Amino acid sequence: MAITIKDVAQLANVAPSTVSRVIANNPRISEKTKLRVRKAMEKLGYHPNFIARSLANQSTKIIGLVLPSSSIGCYQNPFFSRILQGLSEGAQENQYSLLLSTGKTEGEIYDGVVKMVQGGMVDGIILMYSRVNDNILTYLRERGFPFVMIGKPYDFIEEIMYVDNDNVLAADQATNYLIQHGHEKIGFIGGDLNLVMTLDRLTGFQRALNRAGITPRNEYTLHDEFLHEGGQAAAKKLLSIDEPPTALVVSDDLMALGVVQSLREFGIRTPEEMSIVSFNNVLFSELSLPALTSMDIDIFALGFQAAKGIVQMLQTGDAPMAAIIPHQFVERHSCRSIKQGAMAAMNY
Repeated sequence: MAITIKDVAQLANVAPSTVSRVIANNPRISEKTKLRVRKAMEKLGYHPNFIARSLANQSTKIIGLVLPSSSIGCYQNPFFSRILQGLSEGAQENQYSLLLSTGKTEGEIYDGVVKMVQGGMVDGIILMYSRVNDNILTYLRERGFPFVMIGKPYDFIEEIMYVDNDNVLAADQATNYLIQHGHEKIGFIGGDLNLVMTLDRLTGFQRALNRAGITPRNEYTLHDEFLHEGGQAAAKKLLSIDEPPTALVVSDDLMALGVVQSLREFGIRTPEEMSIVSFNNVLFSELSLPALTSMDIDIFALGFQAAKGIVQMLQTGDAPMAAIIPHQFVERHSCRSIKQGAMAAMNY
């Protein structure tokens, strides 16, 4: 049975990523830790395989990209085309190409990643999501294979290089904006609860309500796919409640567009009868009717910085553990104030 980096890590009581950095003689690792890891390698008879990686001319100069398992939805959402643009420019700037791992199920995507890694097809991998209990992340860590995440890791946050926004703060600010305009019956429409981004935005939403003394109502919180149809389905559920919300925080512009359409079908006007704040600020958020008030998370920068991070890791064996991309609140016409004596609609 072959000895792996995971075996060395267990014996030395460190993370597999630390073993990888010791092998690369990373200066950020203390001499005491290096000595402990090297003793474990010697005791187990572990010998790193440098055949494909130690010589510069053996590099594939290819970075693998891994989309979430709901890949059909990803292709429909303009978020992913914009983030791919950032990834592409960041990679090309350093003469790297991109290889997309595709699959309809999590199992198919996992198998694709294993083939990329074991087949020597890529030098490193970018996970374009952060999921709870992700088998692919576990596999990459155990192999000590270079990777970067777009999204804050659920576990091992101190050990994994990632690029993200402060989604808790962003959702808090979006919710507080509605509270400041008099809304107390505020709903939240988010994506998959297995995605860390959804959990963080839900946390920020609840934090803002609690700070204002507003008790979150379970029936006002719904989750669906980041798609137009997901927004439509969520809106219909909210409208079936005896006392529906007067405002919504929607975790994606495409979902928000579906919400607006469903509201219109039921004769409910935005923002006169339902205010909406969404996320991402993709192109159609400005072109929709009404134009959406949206949190701009700088999608391009998320991709660009992730590409720069993996290249730095490959070239130096090291990279900053976290890159937080600033967000910006963009006010448009999908919200109104319901404070006593306020204007019927906000104009920006």
